[in-house]
Amino acid sequence: MKILYFAWLRTEIGKSSEDISLPTNVRTVNDLLNWLPELGNSYTQALKKRDLLRIAVNQDYADLDQEIRDSDEVAIFPPVTGG
Repeated sequence: MKILYFAWLRTEIGKSSEDISLPTNVRTVNDLLNWLPELGNSYTQALKKRDLLRIAVNQDYADLDQEIRDSDEVAIFPPVTGG
């Protein structure tokens, strides 16, 4: 799976993207967000504001119960405002 991080998530985690293999127990977006902090403190810090995060799976907005696969691209980002 390719994961993309944007804005302060990229800064906190220290990378803009990464390729990972999902553990067998990670089947949904929510599972992914619960699992990522196991990768280290920077993930824990970045993802502690989960209520602010938006998720896209394969460039479509996704809910927490959206199923995911190793072949997916998941983007994690804070809400975007424009002007």
